[in-house]
Amino acid sequence: MSPKPIRKAVFPVAGLGTRFLPATKVVPKELLPVVDRPLIQYAVDEAREAGIEQMIFVTGRGKTGIVEHFDIAFELEQTMSERGKDLSVLEPTRATPGDVIAVRQQVPLGLGHAIWCARAIVGDEPFAIFLPDELMVAREGGSGCMKQMVDAYNEVGGNLISVLEVPMEQVSAYGVIEPGESSGALTEVRGLVEKPPVAEAPSNKIVSGRYILQPEVMRVLENQGKGAGGEIQLTDAMAKMIGTQPFHAVTFDGNRYDCGSKTGFVEATLALALARADMGAEVRKIAQRLLG
Repeated sequence: MSPKPIRKAVFPVAGLGTRFLPATKVVPKELLPVVDRPLIQYAVDEAREAGIEQMIFVTGRGKTGIVEHFDIAFELEQTMSERGKDLSVLEPTRATPGDVIAVRQQVPLGLGHAIWCARAIVGDEPFAIFLPDELMVAREGGSGCMKQMVDAYNEVGGNLISVLEVPMEQVSAYGVIEPGESSGALTEVRGLVEKPPVAEAPSNKIVSGRYILQPEVMRVLENQGKGAGGEIQLTDAMAKMIGTQPFHAVTFDGNRYDCGSKTGFVEATLALALARADMGAEVRKIAQRLLG
């Protein structure tokens, strides 16, 4: 029997973005632009490419702009139309009514708690999770990270996470998998640990911000205690599901940029600008001049 389709995606976007202050004092971090699209737009576009229909934003105070970004800006569009300007640039920002839903994470208790806040909307369906800080860019002509994961899910079902290999000295900053058997990009997950000391890390394969989970994870999170950092960790809840359901990791064939850090954000902006046909050559000249 084929697994249930992945129709819903949860975007935990309630964070304060303190590492980017003062830019994020008023503007949500997820609306900061990488070239000319905000981070959240890249994530939603990736979800749509994978066939996901409903976007669930777990927001906090001051984050209403994220939902408004996917609304119709009537005055803007009317003015642009009157001036004969092309409206197609706004097409990805328009959501079909009912396809964008926002719920509040009223207290900052961690990623696991943020996901649990979406339980009533997720219901009894498998669902995807996107961490917009992790900007996943497909190779030219290739598919996005979530599309690769959905394709794998349609083969093996169960739970899947995206992983990347990092230098061993960096593993203590991430969730890390204990790998089992591998076949191509697919690796069996035998265990998960959140931010382990380097000496205790089971591998250098880190969880990289994309998940497909079965709805049972919500029941686990319901009674989840606090873990690393004094927060309710999604990694701990997933670890409890290993052995009860199929659990695999998909190594993403593409590029990942850590836009939760300032240097990663600059790297992403530069990389995407260089790849653009309309500006890449000019940006390359500017970079060479600055470096020279």
